[in-house]
Order: sequence, then structure tokens, then C-alpha cells
Amino acid sequence: MNRETRTLEFFVLTAFFVLFVLFLYGPLSAILILSFQGENGGLTFPLNGVSLHWFFNLFEKQAVGDFGGSFRRSLVLGLMVMVVTVVVSLLAGLAFRRKFRGSSALFYLAVASLVVPSIIISLGIGVVFQQLGFQPAWYTSAFGAHLTWTLPFGVLIMFAVFNRFSPSYEEAARDLGANAWQTFYHVVLPIIAPSLIGVGLFGFTLSYDEFARTLMTAGSFNTLPLEIYGMTTNVTTPVLYALGTVTTVFSFLVIGGTLGAIVYVGRRQARA
Repeated sequence: MNRETRTLEFFVLTAFFVLFVLFLYGPLSAILILSFQGENGGLTFPLNGVSLHWFFNLFEKQAVGDFGGSFRRSLVLGLMVMVVTVVVSLLAGLAFRRKFRGSSALFYLAVASLVVPSIIISLGIGVVFQQLGFQPAWYTSAFGAHLTWTLPFGVLIMFAVFNRFSPSYEEAARDLGANAWQTFYHVVLPIIAPSLIGVGLFGFTLSYDEFARTLMTAGSFNTLPLEIYGMTTNVTTPVLYALGTVTTVFSFLVIGGTLGAIVYVGRRQARA
């Protein structure tokens, strides 16, 4: 496109994109830089030396709280939510390929939690557990609260996948003598595998950084978002930035691993 042909809309959209990048990566860059403050550094610029002191200090429980425990809880909870989200979303996608009585009502019930404020769901689940005599915990009540957030997204994604899925592949497999299970395992599953990996990543990341639906349901032990929130009220050193850097790097590693898995599955399908 020549400069003479660029319209006002082009420059407006360019400016909007630049602002978007600044708002997205500017804070991350600042946190990354400040996490390498010297031992006597503060929370703001300029840097007072460069060191890894705050990364080592991050794992000292007496200084910043139970970071290791909260990270493990968030990781395990995210994996639990990921597995259930993938399995239930896949089953829902298969079930809704055919019309059945009550399908519309069931669909709207499944996605209704997307329009309900997260804190209301968290409060409601916490109250119900207490009224039933159960102690809220990250692996029970918080697990259920996170599923009310991840399952609707997973179901909607699988609906879109199966809406574009041609039944001719299954018909060809049955014509060749495959039964229903063989058709699913050898034909359907390999085709939708990249989408299932995406649903898994979506479920894990939504659970890993969920705050509002965990606030009233985590019980006595914090997940990582709750721990970070607690640190903002009592930590006045760059260790908070070190935690932000570590969690950001971990998130990018998860995304990179997922993309690698999708590429690997795609290459296997291409070779097959």
C-alpha cells in the first residue's frame, strides 16, 4: 500500500494498535526490569544495581508468604480443571451434534454462568458449602467454581469445531467396516485433537489466574492469584515484581508447550 493511498482509518487503527501494545507489554516490561533490582533497590525506577536477590528472596516463606504452596495449588487445580473441561466439552460437543428434547434449555443453562458476576458465583458456592456443613477448599468448592467459568467456553469451542466437522469422514470409516468406537478413536479424535489441546490450554489458563471465583471458595489455603493479592498489601520490596516475572515466564512456557503440541499433532496428521 502506497503512503498516498493510506486513509485516515489506517492511521487511527495503527494508533489504536500501538496503544494496545503499550498497555499490554509496557507493564510487563516494567515488572521484568524492576524484578532485577539490586539488594537495596526499591519499587520504582531508577535501578539501584542489578541482581537476582529478589528471585531468591521470593522462595523464603517468612518473607513473602507461601508462594511455593500457592503455586502448587494453582497448578494442580488448573490441571484438574483442564482435564474435566476437555472431557466434558468433548462429550457435550458429540451429544449436541444431534437434536434432542431439551437441548436448547440445556445449552442456555450451560452458558448462563458467563453472564453472572463471578463474585456472586463465588459467594453463592461458599455459602452453600457452609450451609451443608462442608469446609470450602481449593480442591472442592473452588474446583466447582472454576468449572462454571471454563466449561461454557470449552463447550462453545467444541460446538464451533463440530459445526464445521464433515460427517463424510465417519461415513467413510463405517463403510470400511469400522465400528463407532474405532471411528471416533481413529478418525474423529485425530482431526479434532488440535482443538482439544486449545480447549485444555484455555481451561488451564482461565483457572490458573482466576481470582474472583476463588476468593470465597478457596478456604484456608490461597491459590497463586490470592497470594499475589495478599502480597500487594504487605510486601513493599521488588520481590513482588520477581513473582510477576516468574509467573509470566511460566505462562509463556505453558503457551509455548501447547503450541508445540498442536504443531506436533498437525505434522503427524500430515504424514499420515
